[in-house]
Amino acid sequence: MILKNRNTITGLIIGIVMMLLLFWAVKKCSSPDEPSVRNDYYILKNQITRMNKMVVVEQDFSTLQKTKLAYEIFGKQVSENEILTLTQTNAQVTYDLNKMVLEVDSVNRKLIIQELPSPEIRITPSVEIQSMDDSFLNRIKEDQIKKVTASAKADAQKRVNRAQLQQQGREQLMQNLNTIFVLAKALDYTIEDNTKMIDVSKL
Repeated sequence: MILKNRNTITGLIIGIVMMLLLFWAVKKCSSPDEPSVRNDYYILKNQITRMNKMVVVEQDFSTLQKTKLAYEIFGKQVSENEILTLTQTNAQVTYDLNKMVLEVDSVNRKLIIQELPSPEIRITPSVEIQSMDDSFLNRIKEDQIKKVTASAKADAQKRVNRAQLQQQGREQLMQNLNTIFVLAKALDYTIEDNTKMIDVSKL
């Protein structure tokens, strides 16, 4: 099983460093008489806007399946056919960050998590016939091939560990959100979660 994370930890670290450098530069350029509230607000809002719009975690796997088809006459098996199929499956969990709602309260210096996106799971199996062992008298029919293909796709759906996929997707989502949380902490903002989905005490 192969996992593909489109947002790497290295990219997140570089993003955090760049944000902190930007924060330091703004602080240095601000005059003592000018409150930093507005600068902090726009820094946070800008980072929220720039966040990746989609968080995707994928699993790819393939399975070989051998199906035997019996041919009977008067209830007695006279021959047996065999179909070998290869099923390649892509399973992915996606978080659409356009559906995320983060509120920046510059007066009370709070970053408020109002709404987080729900995970969307998509499983796409594709089936290829690798070989068919049939005879002149007992040809494999098209409807039999369709049944074998449908069975292989149903089997692929069952093989996907949805709980594991969701867990990996949530971990990737938290890595993305952590870029904002680190910046908020650096700007001396507290983080408040109204969704009750994040333990802010660990941030």
